Amino acid sequence: MCQNSCLFSSVVAVYGTLSDLLSVASSKLGIKATSVYNGKGGLIDDIALIRDDDVLFVCEGEPFIDPQTDSKPPEGLSGFHTDWLTLNVGGRYFTTTRSTLVNKEPDSMLAHMFKDKGVWGNKQDHRGAFLIDRSPEYFEPILNYLRHGQLIVNDGINLLGVLEEARFFGIDSLIEHLEVAIKNSQPPEDHSPISRKEFVRFLLATPTKSELRCQGLNFSGADLSRLDLRYINFKMANLSRCNLAHANLCCANLERADLSGSVLDCANLQGVKMLCSNAEGASLKLCNFEDPSGLKANLEGANLKGVDMEGSQMTGINLRVATLKNAKLKNCNLRGATLAGTDLENCDLSGCDLQEANLRGSNVKGAIFEEMLTPLHMSQSVR
Repeated sequence: MCQNSCLFSSVVAVYGTLSDLLSVASSKLGIKATSVYNGKGGLIDDIALIRDDDVLFVCEGEPFIDPQTDSKPPEGLSGFHTDWLTLNVGGRYFTTTRSTLVNKEPDSMLAHMFKDKGVWGNKQDHRGAFLIDRSPEYFEPILNYLRHGQLIVNDGINLLGVLEEARFFGIDSLIEHLEVAIKNSQPPEDHSPISRKEFVRFLLATPTKSELRCQGLNFSGADLSRLDLRYINFKMANLSRCNLAHANLCCANLERADLSGSVLDCANLQGVKMLCSNAEGASLKLCNFEDPSGLKANLEGANLKGVDMEGSQMTGINLRVATLKNAKLKNCNLRGATLAGTDLENCDLSGCDLQEANLRGSNVKGAIFEEMLTPLHMSQSVR
């Protein structure tokens, strides 16, 4: 309160806006009133905060001074815990007490700011409010949390913004509440498979020269037959039980992809990369792995248990340490194929062309070699 204005008093009706009240007070007291305080020193910034029996103080811009006490509290009293103060946060005024800002989170930045009076020096505006250059809409939930310990955020307020402010001010307990609230507000992840219609729309929207990356996507059960899927990156994608018959997968990356139970009959697999992929129980009949340019398909370490690859062209294919247990490779062209360390147990290789194939260290226990186009020689070190 201004020192000279404390000499005057008047009873006035409070109506209209805060500006109307200041105008009436100026006229009644003969001063240029700029601010209104309640009896405890709280700055009034909204006329709705005034109650019928309130005693109000007006001033011409000076900080509030209680007219019934000295300018300084008695020594030994922790008066600052009930001192009212006003914050100007990004242009919006908040009235609170030091105890609200200090007690709940004593190690926070806000607590350190207001533990001692005068810590802000001259960082006050013309109305005596402490200036804080932060977002008021994100600060309000933080102040309310310090008041009553509950996280309450109005609709339309971004929780991420409140979280950043809580981190800035060091309100550790609120950070935990916000992180949980943000996690709970996220929509559940959509793991539903991508349909043919969705994928075709995706293909048409992608420039032909752009790399199409489908790593880890879920295509389970989708009908992708007869589509041009050349050079697409399907690494670690879920393609289980897909229909890929007659699809063009030339030079596609299917590394670690799940192709179990899928149908790839008559698919073009020239230069395909299927390292460590899982194609257990898949059908790959009459597929073409043979690239005239010499680019070899790589199925090293793949799980091909029980696959049906009958009649497929696999010249030069790399099946090193792959598992082909109980697979059907009848009448396949495996000329020059790398089958070193491959598990061919109980595999049907009848009618296959294995000329120049590398079978060193492969397991052919129970394998069928009837009517082979190329005799299997012991020099190939099979077991």
